[in-house]
Amino acid sequence: MSDDGQGQPPAQAETLEAEIPSSTGRKRVVVVGLGMVGIAFIEKLMKLDAKRREYDVIVIGEEPHLAYNRVGLTSFFQHRNVEDLYLNPASWYSSMPEGSLNYHLNTLVTSIDTGSKTVGTSSGDTVSYDILVLATGSDAILPRHLPNYSANGVFVYRTIDDLQKLINFASSKKGTVGAVVGGGLLGLEAAKAMMDLEEFSKIKLIERNKWVMSRQLDGDAGGMVVEQVRNLGVDVLLSKRVGRLNTDGENNLTGVTFEDGEEMECTCITFAIGIKSRDDLARGSGINCSDRGGIVVQPDLSTNVKDVYAIGECASWEDQTFGLIAPGIEMADVLAFNLTQAKAHAPRKFQRPDLSTKLKLLGVDVASFGDFFADRDGPKHVPARRRAKKDESSDATDQKKSEPQVKALVYQDPFQHVYKKYLFTMDGKYLLGGMMIGDTKDYVKLVPMVKSQKALEIPPSELIVGAAKSDDASADDLPDDTQICSCHNVSKGGISEVIKDGTCKAIGDVKSCTKAGTGCGGCMPLVQTIFNKTMASMGQEVKNHLCPHFEYSRADLFNIIYVKNLQSFPDIMKEAGKDPNSSGCEACKPALGSIIASLYNKNIIDPDRRGLQDTNDKFLANLQRNGTFSVIPRVAGGEITPEKLIVIGTVGRKYGLYTKITGGQRIDMFGAKKQDLPAIWQELIDGGMESGHAYAKALRTVKSCVGTTWCRFGIGDSVGMAVRLEERYKSIRSPHKLKGGVSGCVRECAEAQSKDFGLIATEKGFNIFVGGNGGATPRHTDLLAKDVPPDDVIPILDRYLSFYIRTADKLQRTARWIENLPGGINYLKEVILDDKLGICADLEKQMEDLVGTFFCEWTEVLKSPERKKLFSQFANTDETVENVEKVTEREQQRPAKWPKESVTEDFRGIKWSNLSWQPLAKVDQFLESQAGSSVAVKRGDTQLAIFKVKGIYYASQQMCPHKRAFLLSDGLIGDNNSDKLWVSCPVHKRNFELKGETAGKCMNDESVNIATFPVEAREDGLVYVKLPPVEELDGALSTEKYKVKGDTETNPFEGIDRKIKPMKGRKGINPSHLPDGLGMHGKAQQILAGGERGSGGIDW
Repeated sequence: MSDDGQGQPPAQAETLEAEIPSSTGRKRVVVVGLGMVGIAFIEKLMKLDAKRREYDVIVIGEEPHLAYNRVGLTSFFQHRNVEDLYLNPASWYSSMPEGSLNYHLNTLVTSIDTGSKTVGTSSGDTVSYDILVLATGSDAILPRHLPNYSANGVFVYRTIDDLQKLINFASSKKGTVGAVVGGGLLGLEAAKAMMDLEEFSKIKLIERNKWVMSRQLDGDAGGMVVEQVRNLGVDVLLSKRVGRLNTDGENNLTGVTFEDGEEMECTCITFAIGIKSRDDLARGSGINCSDRGGIVVQPDLSTNVKDVYAIGECASWEDQTFGLIAPGIEMADVLAFNLTQAKAHAPRKFQRPDLSTKLKLLGVDVASFGDFFADRDGPKHVPARRRAKKDESSDATDQKKSEPQVKALVYQDPFQHVYKKYLFTMDGKYLLGGMMIGDTKDYVKLVPMVKSQKALEIPPSELIVGAAKSDDASADDLPDDTQICSCHNVSKGGISEVIKDGTCKAIGDVKSCTKAGTGCGGCMPLVQTIFNKTMASMGQEVKNHLCPHFEYSRADLFNIIYVKNLQSFPDIMKEAGKDPNSSGCEACKPALGSIIASLYNKNIIDPDRRGLQDTNDKFLANLQRNGTFSVIPRVAGGEITPEKLIVIGTVGRKYGLYTKITGGQRIDMFGAKKQDLPAIWQELIDGGMESGHAYAKALRTVKSCVGTTWCRFGIGDSVGMAVRLEERYKSIRSPHKLKGGVSGCVRECAEAQSKDFGLIATEKGFNIFVGGNGGATPRHTDLLAKDVPPDDVIPILDRYLSFYIRTADKLQRTARWIENLPGGINYLKEVILDDKLGICADLEKQMEDLVGTFFCEWTEVLKSPERKKLFSQFANTDETVENVEKVTEREQQRPAKWPKESVTEDFRGIKWSNLSWQPLAKVDQFLESQAGSSVAVKRGDTQLAIFKVKGIYYASQQMCPHKRAFLLSDGLIGDNNSDKLWVSCPVHKRNFELKGETAGKCMNDESVNIATFPVEAREDGLVYVKLPPVEELDGALSTEKYKVKGDTETNPFEGIDRKIKPMKGRKGINPSHLPDGLGMHGKAQQILAGGERGSGGIDW
């Protein structure tokens, strides 16, 4: 399996021999397979063996990645970062006691010699074992009997590698049809994944049965899921079997032919039709395997060969294999327990697993539990009091068997898409199982009822009637043995115990310690509830601290700063910080800078506040991926004059900026160099424009339709209201960005109901909506006030925004804020409209004060020569350097794409031939700031960063190796209570240590590091850095060596470009639709020169 280059952990050894520990007197457990079950076994074994230390573990994984969450595989399509799926970071493996755990990736075990107790690998290594655990998992089934099964465009859905291949392929098939074969759990996941790619015009789901999820749901439930899936835009084809894959002359998939002769076009097809146990390794080594597939295991998970065990999807127990994660985790539990605890406890046996499942598939909540097909297949198990008595005759027993033994209670709501079927014994005393669609809140309560097999104390109907009336699931009435996380078999008691004994003091600790919530994640709301209630029962407060430097939340700090009138970072640290002398960190400093700006509206780049700002605020522009910035002037309400368009166009052309219309109805200009920003804004502000604050956590835009200004349907002046709102709230800092919208009628062309605040005109005024947002988790707004007269809109929004600024958490959008408010929107109405807290006048005054102190931040920069100096690329030269090559695309220039892999060279380990002191900066170029100060300098072709923190200087390379970004000097400085000091890269927050023996190490990415250098300030007013000769320095760190270049880029649209290129009359091909049209460049040149009107330029 090839490495996709994403999230590759640092290899622990080049060869197995290099890492296998010498004889330790402990037994060696070799685990073949580093998947979810393999890592679960290792975790449990090492936890249970922590005191005894009887075992050393060597795990060999075939994939190039550490163990990752296969249940959450679909999320990879959003973040594309395999590290986000890791069940444990690389640091966890290295934190184990020395010699106790060794892992090896990208290594295939090819043979087992059970006689000599060794395994062989594809690289020729041989590893001995005392105990061998096979956790080889399964392979996705590819129907190799189909003609053309190996065509280009045919995929399975199983591994990161499978997904990466699908992503890469789909990008070349934009606008075509994609298909998924298989309507089970995996098939629905694959369909969602292909939809998330947003490359295909249509996704078609092909299922051979009459409904989807036929292994978990009956026809009615499956039919309801089909309806909802179709409503989401997926074509579902039922009772269809693929008979042939159709291809063109280059073996590219063009479609399928079904067994009934019908044909369907598609360019990509993913098979999700099941899995096959990977038992080939065992089968070839004389280990018994089932004819149906899988390694035959006994109840203790042992095979027919001594000291060889099998767990997970590769194991066949009672001639069954299990494709769900929960049975595999249970196997890992049993085996780890028996290897460590069986000497003092009766061995555990693997028993019939609970196959209950609760998932959200394509946005549809689905659950099945217990014996969910007992009405169709007959009950697998009848509770004791229901069994036939021993003295009954065989004829009577046969008669009993022929009679129905199950009664179903069904609730179906086609309007809310809710379906529930609960199965009971004939007398209604015992719950046997069931299934749920839409409303699955009671799943966590019903599963224990089935497992306990206790007689019900309520009528069966109350289980449905009660569920329909109850609130969200509560943990209060759940027994301790209730399974909360089915992926990792974690009980309520298991979660409560680690909280009560002090092991876990935060929700993240609970996830790391118990693994609850690290599978599909569906149990996290209940895990959070258990955590909160357990902490409360212990008299412990659930902490929401801003960061390790403060024992306060953002809202608490806002109130402290407000009440004590604190206006500087040192004052805040002294009054509220854990260490009054700390420099803070990349988490707290931007939040404090925002609070200070929200309260006092001081210039954020003045000396005592600049060190708190993230790069965007520090340079009043949005940082882009090549180290340049984007420039967005304010276009209030989306209304702009032709004259301002000319100013923007002139600036864009003069500075070679990539220009694009934003989703908020304004114009974004990309590619501005830091040193050019003052000149660019000089021209824009001279042309009557001002900062759009697109770089800030502040109001971005108030989008509007044209309303009564032009539209024949408009009933309100949406443009006029939008302009007034944007002009009022511009520049005001808030916990997160703010977006508004105003629509002139219910047609809602401004999309006001997806904004942080939105207005829709009515006959009586405006309806005010709040708490909406797009993004990764979209949310529709809530109605705050109805038919508000235009004069009353401002006071309501003043209160709403001021209350949000006061009480929200750090980086919390209004959507999540309202969701977390006690009482939600109803409570907000009481505070904002009814003045329940008696603070409305204060909220309005707070906003009025902020509005009254407005200033254009860029105008203030241009007035100050000292502020303009802050935008130089280097402190020691006026030279400028391009850090990323430009690529011409669609007649504009963009930066070359980032390389897929980080630079993993050991910069901190470079042995320089000799070092000498070089003066590279002036002392007066650094601020005396507790938050830290920094500049970039250039020597030869190498860029360096120099930092000053609390009177001490530090120096490092300027390039962050993660993405080859030359901007470490722009990062925020952080420290902790020990002796660590770091700089946080502005791009992806890689934190590099700056002092001590670990200087240069990355604290959150072990694969990268940086070079650091001695530095000192002298009495001559200069700052000296101790460096090697220029040639040697450039040989290791030159800009040219690590510049991102575009010569290796491939065109992801090559396929579609071939299709549209022959088309005629397209603007992208011809200069103009007119036969003699001048085209963009010719017409612009004619206008600028005056054209036929003379030589006086534009003729107004």
